[in-house]
Amino acid sequence: MTRPTSISGFPEWQPSQRMVEQDILDRLRSTFELYGFAPLETRAVEPLDQLLRKGETSKEVYVLRRLQAEASSEDDALGLHFDLTVPFARFVLEHAGRLTFPFRRYQIQKVWRGERPQEGRYREFLQADIDIVDRDTLPFHYEVEIPLVIGDALGALPIPPVRIQVNNRKLCEGFYRGLGLEDPEAALRAVDKLDKIGPGGVADLLMTTAGASQAQAKACLALAEISAPDASFADAVAALGVSDPLLDEGLAELVRVVEAAREHTPGLLVADLRIARGLDYYTGTVYETLMLGYEKYGSICSGGRYDNLATAGADRFPGVGISIGVSRMLGLLFGAGALAASRQVPTCVLVAVPNEDSRPECERIAASLRGRGIATEVAPSAQKYGKQIRFAERRGIPYVWFLDAGQVRDIRSGEQVDADATSWTPPADDLRPRILGAS
Repeated sequence: MTRPTSISGFPEWQPSQRMVEQDILDRLRSTFELYGFAPLETRAVEPLDQLLRKGETSKEVYVLRRLQAEASSEDDALGLHFDLTVPFARFVLEHAGRLTFPFRRYQIQKVWRGERPQEGRYREFLQADIDIVDRDTLPFHYEVEIPLVIGDALGALPIPPVRIQVNNRKLCEGFYRGLGLEDPEAALRAVDKLDKIGPGGVADLLMTTAGASQAQAKACLALAEISAPDASFADAVAALGVSDPLLDEGLAELVRVVEAAREHTPGLLVADLRIARGLDYYTGTVYETLMLGYEKYGSICSGGRYDNLATAGADRFPGVGISIGVSRMLGLLFGAGALAASRQVPTCVLVAVPNEDSRPECERIAASLRGRGIATEVAPSAQKYGKQIRFAERRGIPYVWFLDAGQVRDIRSGEQVDADATSWTPPADDLRPRILGAS
């Protein structure tokens, strides 16, 4: 067998990194549940017609088929989901009769996307989503709540501070209508490329795809330049001299989001009118989140309001949601050496084995410690104590238990004390691996 090699875009974390990931996920779950979100997991595959119906391209979807599938196999019509929003919308439509609305769910799951791998961007990655959907109508106050949840969730993690950039699609669309643009949605898609192709490229795109004149393109770019951490952005928009009822509605909604965030967590959120979110299904508030110090890598958490994603006939379930790119965030921090576990294994205590005849007694001590919630393993062999201690050191295990002496040693300080397996407890900071990060 030839030596295996890694596959680009499919990360495999080391055990110590996996412990960090699990700690991050536990903290996210805790915050989501504090806000009343219930857990959900959907299947990994969806019909291709569902995956491709709302603003995504077939280039990103991995098709699923059996190796020996017949040409007419139904497997040809299945693909791995590329995000969690489309599967969630399908789940809501399929199970609406058994759900209580408004329905709040969180979902932490792998997704697959066939894009070009690069730092922080993978083809297989973990997302953590929250969404709130309702039947027929969804009150606007949920659009205010979503960034507050995310602020608390990310604020509880050992990562650098984040800044949530927020805009409202109604504001932008109303502005473009007020300008008289022929295709406001094309204008939104063009402005969404501002960071990639720059103002000149966006101006050209506005003229070729949205029917904008040079003056109209200039006004669109002026709108995109507006940014403020408070409601002053509304005055800046008014100064551009464009009017439209949808613009007024979007402005009022965005002011409410910004002001609520300022009261909840000052500095968390900024109104940034260049944020458009290119997906067609967004209809109201949209969010993008930057990790400070890592802004050049783009958003680690994005989402928005959607009114028409979960619809079938007369049934309509508008919603608002946001997705944290967990693998994206962790990959950037792991790569920078900015996030790590304090030890390579969960083990807190290694029970040293003086000789193989004493192994059963060593196992009983380990069982007693485990019974009180202390992660313990028994040394793999009865080597000299010095070698057993070095084995613990290499793995970051802080304590070694000596059966014959009835003592436990903190191998970092060298302090050794008498101990009983039914009562001795390590300091709380040593009980489990600590996550060493930005805060």
